[in-house]
Amino acid sequence: MIRWFFFLIISFCFISVMAQSESLFAKSTHEATITLGAGCFWCVEAIFEAIPGVLSGESGYSGGHVKNPGYREVCTGRTGHAEVVKVKYDPDQVGLDEILKVFFATHDPTTMNRQGADVGSQYRSAIYWHDPGQLEIIEHELSEAKEIWPNPIVTEIKAFETFYPAEDYHQAYYELNKEAPYCRAVIAPKLAKFQKQFSAKFDLK
Repeated sequence: MIRWFFFLIISFCFISVMAQSESLFAKSTHEATITLGAGCFWCVEAIFEAIPGVLSGESGYSGGHVKNPGYREVCTGRTGHAEVVKVKYDPDQVGLDEILKVFFATHDPTTMNRQGADVGSQYRSAIYWHDPGQLEIIEHELSEAKEIWPNPIVTEIKAFETFYPAEDYHQAYYELNKEAPYCRAVIAPKLAKFQKQFSAKFDLK
């Protein structure tokens, strides 16, 4: 009888530990995805990967009509793709509203097919949503952004369809090439501006 009693206690403890482990695992793997285009994906990836709660940013191509496009094809503007970053984030750490505030603040969503010196439809401002539930948040942040920007916002907002990863040398480009001329002249200043503007909000270091 005593042995049976101890067996029940041990079994209960084991089940409780396993349940807690499963709960922690589920929490650690909780993620959502939004795909964003805001000009050169080197810049976009560098900024969004600096946000606490963003799990990863992957540069690639979305919104076009050609399968498996390469960088040179996309640069012609004939494939219809935009340079984008697929942003995976933990909603428990950072909300989509916060991500979109960064999105609308760190590029010019009022210039059609252009960001600075980068010109072409591949550099268009775009949001490709992965979940219909994201639409309400997107619309709210869009209305907020309209109060900030003096000119009409031309950001393309569509349901996500397909993402093609960019070539390996495009991934983590800024992190691996900080001394490159483009990184020093374009990305570093944009990243510094982001850090200054959002340092208090995200406790950036």
